[in-house]
Amino acid sequence: MTGAPSGPGPTPDEWRRQLLALVARGREAYGAEPVREALTEVLEELPSTDGVPDVLRPDRPVLGVDACPAGWVGVLLGPDGRPTVHVAGSIADLVALVRERAEPAVVAIDIPIGLPDSGPRRADGEARRQLVGKGSSVFPTLTRAAYEADTYELARAANLAATGGASSASAQAYALGAKVLEVDAWIRSGPGTEVIEVHPELSFARMAGSPVIARKKDPEGVLARREALRAHGLAAPAWFRGAGFGEDDLLDACAAAWSAARHDRGAGESFPAEPEVFGDGIPAAIRV
Repeated sequence: MTGAPSGPGPTPDEWRRQLLALVARGREAYGAEPVREALTEVLEELPSTDGVPDVLRPDRPVLGVDACPAGWVGVLLGPDGRPTVHVAGSIADLVALVRERAEPAVVAIDIPIGLPDSGPRRADGEARRQLVGKGSSVFPTLTRAAYEADTYELARAANLAATGGASSASAQAYALGAKVLEVDAWIRSGPGTEVIEVHPELSFARMAGSPVIARKKDPEGVLARREALRAHGLAAPAWFRGAGFGEDDLLDACAAAWSAARHDRGAGESFPAEPEVFGDGIPAAIRV
């Protein structure tokens, strides 16, 4: 399913045709001079393009993904630089939906990938250290046994047992369990494309030059994140919310797409630099 129109609006060529048609109707009704004066006034009010960044145009299509109430929301970014929004109930369905439009070279997902058998992941600790003042946004990844537990109480017990009594399980981390296991199963099935783990707050911190402290659901936080994206050539799609996803979900998916593009061109960072590999054989690292 698609939770919003598949693009941010008409293409530049479509806008041009619409504008020319409007000008032609104006000339017919009022003559050339009033139309010329109106267009001059509009052009004078447009902001200067000095300092406006080039649009981010990855060499190959990439997909940024965030969990949302409807399931998953993805932002596909291709060489044309126009982000498109896609929504589906499962990660497999989302990628299948996107493939109808383009084959993503990289799928970047805001979800733990590579589950520890015991103890914490280095990825989480290193990401927290990068996010001074915002480290709590990185939930500790639980052990596989904890995520597979049927109840929160059983998950706490499983995590304590797996970590030798060193760590219980937070409610927030366990609440992600169904999504974590869904992505884990999908990766194990062989999705046929590179899949990386990202954390939007780390992506926004890199874009902005420091962690964005304002909460992502507050107006100040929304504006700061949109400005960070714009400054790096990725304007958030016009559809800020849709059926089953909010503006914060969409902004996080945009940030994931930015990190996917960065990773694909070889400019990304990895935390840790050398991914850990646990019993599941899946490399565990947060990329940005």
